[in-house]
Amino acid sequence: MLRLITDFDGPIMDVSQRYYRVYQHCLGATRWRGQQVHMLPKEEFWALKRSRVPERKIGMLSGLDEEQGQQFARCRRNLIHSPPFLPLDRPQPGAIEAIERVQKAGVEVVILTMRTILELEAGLNCSRLGHLFPVSSRCCFGHDCQKTIDVEDKPKLMAKTLDTLPPASKTVMVGDTEADIIAAKSHGIPVIAVLCGIRDRERLAVHLPDAIVEDLPAAVDRLLQDFFLEAS
Repeated sequence: MLRLITDFDGPIMDVSQRYYRVYQHCLGATRWRGQQVHMLPKEEFWALKRSRVPERKIGMLSGLDEEQGQQFARCRRNLIHSPPFLPLDRPQPGAIEAIERVQKAGVEVVILTMRTILELEAGLNCSRLGHLFPVSSRCCFGHDCQKTIDVEDKPKLMAKTLDTLPPASKTVMVGDTEADIIAAKSHGIPVIAVLCGIRDRERLAVHLPDAIVEDLPAAVDRLLQDFFLEAS
């Protein structure tokens, strides 16, 4: 059996609008009364996020001082996964069709996400994707889990996932962050990085994924082509 393990945010869901709305909210909540700030266009903001510019720096680039930048970063951290903003996520173009196509080819698809159970359920329900992912294929954190940093937490979640799932003849990971690449490599799993998420090509290439492609449909094309070439 061939298994595809994929992140949820990035490969499947476009989170850029949620991140931008939280940015707008926190910028407005942090500035002083009457203070002039420069709200970045969404494209500029998203480019900064994808190149890993710190939240504090993004706030300062928007006109906040250093102390306000720290407040802005805390505001963002508290709100980015909160219920009012999660419904802003939308499926990436072609992602649903790619999942359906790979499942029809007999590939098991598993979600591996830093979201909590409730956050993942909210995303699946809002996007009407729940039918594609039975509970057994949803690997995430409990609502009371204390997270540290993604590059340490995600490899641990991967280990737990691999211990829980039945053996597969081949497993491939698709992700959009350095945490995805590190999690896969720490367990000897080939990893395809996608450019439709929250990291740009330069940041992904540093961690040496096996391939970098545009999006989940392209990753599925690569996966199926390689698998069937190996099987022939």
